[in-house]
Formats: sequence, structure tokens, C-alpha cells
Amino acid sequence: MSRNFAGVLTCAVMLATATQASAQVPPPAAHPATPELQGVTSVGPDVKRLRYSYGPLVVTPGENLILIGPVTIEKPLYDGYVTRFKPDLLKADGTPPPVDVIHLHHGVWLNLTGDDATSGTPERLAASGEEKTILELPKDASGNPIYGYPVEDTDVWAVNHMLHNQTTEPETVWITYEIDYVSKTSALGQQLKPVYPVWMDVCNGEAYPVFDVKRGTGGNGEYTFPNEAPSPKRCSSGRATGEEWRVPEAGSLVWTAGHVHPGGLATDLSVKRGTQEQLLFRSEAEYFGNKPPVSWDMAMTATPNDWRAGLKPGDRLRVTATYETEIASWYESMGIMIAMFAPGEQGPDPFVTPPQTSGQVTHGHLPENDNFGGTPSGLPDPRSLPDGRTLDNRVGIFDFIYTPGNLGYPAFLGQPPVVRKGTPLRFENADAAGQIFHTITACEAPCTNSTGIGFPLANGPVDFDSGELGYGPTGFTAAANRYAYALDTNQLQANETYTYFCRVHPFMRGSFRVVE
Repeated sequence: MSRNFAGVLTCAVMLATATQASAQVPPPAAHPATPELQGVTSVGPDVKRLRYSYGPLVVTPGENLILIGPVTIEKPLYDGYVTRFKPDLLKADGTPPPVDVIHLHHGVWLNLTGDDATSGTPERLAASGEEKTILELPKDASGNPIYGYPVEDTDVWAVNHMLHNQTTEPETVWITYEIDYVSKTSALGQQLKPVYPVWMDVCNGEAYPVFDVKRGTGGNGEYTFPNEAPSPKRCSSGRATGEEWRVPEAGSLVWTAGHVHPGGLATDLSVKRGTQEQLLFRSEAEYFGNKPPVSWDMAMTATPNDWRAGLKPGDRLRVTATYETEIASWYESMGIMIAMFAPGEQGPDPFVTPPQTSGQVTHGHLPENDNFGGTPSGLPDPRSLPDGRTLDNRVGIFDFIYTPGNLGYPAFLGQPPVVRKGTPLRFENADAAGQIFHTITACEAPCTNSTGIGFPLANGPVDFDSGELGYGPTGFTAAANRYAYALDTNQLQANETYTYFCRVHPFMRGSFRVVE
């Protein structure tokens, strides 16, 4: 758990993958509508709450890129400790954007001057997806922090972010982060025990660590990755999974929580010692208004305040992710747990005293997740429409419209094009030149209900998915850096109408018909 500048070179390589758009993003600025986000308040003896905003970030129509830039972001300027970290995403009016409009796929806060414990990147100190888990380290009986993540005045921070603009209009947002901070020279700061992040990821080391979960796989309607992945076990990039980490020194874990995408049920952190294996914590996804696990209206459970797990050198930490597989398929899924490790601390041996494996969520329902969708839209059922035509068995994607076969405006393009069974149907993304990604993902007909965080779903009678079609730094998936997809119609039934949508822009819907 050392600190040096070796990670800066690694980050320079990461920065080189960003587009010109990321280099043109202006430096961090105060949030115009809520300048108090740059403020400082006292929340306890020697504990200050610092509020930062990173932006403005202009998210172009259809943007779905992994970006790092500008090079640095704001951080505490004096030596001390972070004891709490709360991420968020805000618009210019100070409110969070609806998740079905702007989607925080992920944000990863990096300390460029630290070495990451489990990979060759700079230290990954905090993260957030739309579940927006709050990291809060354990406190004593008086409510004072016991541990803190050390920050030095010479540290340099950056943020790796991936924002989805699910509309055709540009949006401006700010990534915000609220930090509880204790000065190293304060009375409390001299007592705090340092802890360091241990990033556990089922696809650790991947630039875009994702995997697909197909409906019907696994047992009892659940699929655990990578346990149930076919051999050789691979992530979407084709590289081997990286779910294990060997502990280099004695110490104790003091906090952890997980990250999954919609469809996710839980992440499990366990430890192996020789032939023994012990579950340390299950971070469960608690879904709120929409009880089936199909939306971002959820939160992950974190460890209780008194949770500890003592580790020995040579122990192996392991993480897995479990998704449901009865309702739909889940593409580009993640399974991540960040654990905070206190070197040298002697925690209870989990093989002697197993820790509590359940916890509590760090927040409740968030208003940005109110629109579930799935209500009637008035669009015609494509199964009742007359046959349309294709041009050489091709469907183009122009300006967020499937042409032909588009469900919705313009109506004359809505007639489902006909393709003969056995003839490949080719989809071509003409928006790709503008770095706009699209997918062709099967949904259950008629697939015409309103768009929201719970609709549409990848639940067609036959699963098919193109992967993301486009060009750019998101080109870490197996389908990336290509603009076309040829659908094999041999897997489909004749005299049936099939519907599909775009996972990046769910308001986009299309249909086609298979004939003998």
C-alpha cells in the first residue's frame, strides 16, 4: 500500500484513449445554481464536510463514451483523512437528472499518485454508478470516525466517467462529490487509523469490465459470474476474468459494498485460505418501487459499523456477481466491490469468527428514479401492420431512427420490413461517425410502451443483441469499433414479427417480419 508517482504514466496511457471531446471539456467550475457545493461545513469535532463539483460536462446527443479529463479534479489541499464519500450527478438547476434522460454508467475517482492494490492502474479510491452508494467508514460509540483514507497535499486526483445521454438533445451536468475530511494535525486526525481501497472486480484489469448474462442460464433463475461462466471463463472483451487478489500483508477489512447493474441481485466477497473458503459479505441489491430487479431504482447494502475481517498474507480475496435470469437478458453487466483495508490491524479471523454477511442500504428511493415507463404509448402493434420493404435486406440507423421498421415517428417507416428465413438481416449504424452508439436488442412484442428505467427489457421470445455499434473509446467491448451487425434469421420462426430496441437509447424501437 505505497504512494508514489509511478501511476501517472499508467494514467497517461488511459488519457490517450480519450477522444478530442474529452480534451475540450473545460476545467472544473463552481456549480452555477448551487455554489454551496463548493462549501465547507462542520459535521462533528474536527470533521469538515467538503463539497466539490466537476464540470460542466456537456453530454452530446447519444454520447456513451468512457472519458478522463481534464487531467485533475479538486481535492483537499492539506494532509488528512477521508472518512465519508457521497457521489451524485446534478443539472444546472441543482437537481439530479432523471435516470432515463442522463445515465451515470460509472464514475471512478483516481489518485494518480497512488498505486492501486489489485491492478497496475493509479489507485481507485471511490466509485459510483446509478446506485450512488455512500461510503462511510466505521465510527466509535461517540460517533467519531475510527478510520480514514489518507490524502496528502501532493496527491493528484482525476475521475474516469461514462455518461449515457439517452436523448437526442445535448445535456449539461456536474459530477459532484461530498467528502467528510479530518485534518491530520487535529486531535482526531492524530488518532485515525489509515485504510486503503482494495478494488475487487470480476473483470479486474479490464478497461471496460463487463460481461453478459443470458436469460435462462444458471440455476433457479439466477446466474453467478464467473462461477457459472463456460470454460474458459471470459469477460466481454475476451480476456480472462480477474476476480481474485492475493493479500500481501496482514491486516483487517473494515468496510465494503457492491456494484451491479439492473438485473443484478448481489455481489459476494469471500476469502480463501488453503482449501478453505469463507463468505465475508453479501452486498444485496434492494429494489424499491419496481420490485422486480429490472431498473436503477435500487441501492446496495454495505457492511455494518462493527464489521471486521482479519486477513493473513497469502489469503485470497474473491468476488462474484449474481443476476436474475428469468425476466430478461442483461448485457454489459458489472460485478464490483470496493473494500477498505487497514494494514497491520488484527481483526477477527473469519475462519474462527465468521463476520456478519448482511448489511443495510446507504440511502432509500431517489426521485431521479421515478419514471419506470411501461405505460401504453398509443403506438400501433407492429404485428398488425402490413409488410414493409427492405433495401437488400438492410436496415439503416439514421438520426436515431431505424430505417425501415421504426416504431413511432415517422409513421410511414413503421411497417415491418420482411426478410426470408435463412437470409441475414444487416443493420448499419450511420450515426457511428459521430461516435453515437446503438444496439439491436430483442424485446417482447409489441415493445411499444413508454420508455423508463424499467422498460423496455431484453426479453424477446428469441434473444439477440448486436453489442454496441460505433467507434470510440468505448471500443473495449467485443462488438466495438464496428458499425454493422448481421442477424442470423435461422434462429427465428417464420411468419413471426420481431421487435427490438437500442440499449443505449431505449426510446428507439424497431420491428421486422420473417417469412418462409
